[in-house]
Amino acid sequence: MPTSNSAEHPPRRRAAVGVAEHVNTAVLVTVGPGGELLDRRCIDRTDPSLPTHPHHHEGSWAVGRYLNTPGVRPISLAQAVALVERVRAAAVCGAQEGLSALAASVLVPIERIAIRACPSLPPTAAERMTDHRAQMVADSVMYRDALATAAEARGWPVSWYEREEVFRQAAAVLGRDDISAFLSAMGRSVGPPWQARHRLAAAAALAAMRS
Repeated sequence: MPTSNSAEHPPRRRAAVGVAEHVNTAVLVTVGPGGELLDRRCIDRTDPSLPTHPHHHEGSWAVGRYLNTPGVRPISLAQAVALVERVRAAAVCGAQEGLSALAASVLVPIERIAIRACPSLPPTAAERMTDHRAQMVADSVMYRDALATAAEARGWPVSWYEREEVFRQAAAVLGRDDISAFLSAMGRSVGPPWQARHRLAAAAALAAMRS
């Protein structure tokens, strides 16, 4: 007697990763298809030998901003642009290592990753340094882009989320009006640290399950 198609091909369990970044570090929270917590970790994407804010600090000095602040050192625009590229490349490598370690630790296949949406910025590092508004967020965007690059290299599609919407979207995925109690219970199940950025990353992972 032939078996049913569903018996031959049972639904595959999939996981999603939510990211809440802070400068060159990122909290990653991985959840399973039922909303269960599978993994929580923090990764560093660059090493201490590199600056964490090359657009904002060295880039500012290169274009003549903040020259009266302590620690300022002379740097040309070309040198600042080269430094940004070094930090960006290191961030991609750090993200690749972090995601590889995560994938090896989680038994459920990871289907996608959720990263906070990036604002539109000028295309080059030099333009971002000279545009004061862009310069203020360019380093954060650089780290998010590096993580997205590493994720896409693994075949993980990126869901770009908005902080203002993601908790509502996560609640909708679980069929709830509010997700606060659910996230608090998730945090109690693993113990500290369970901070605002962990809750944000968890909500982002849950919201990504919509896709």
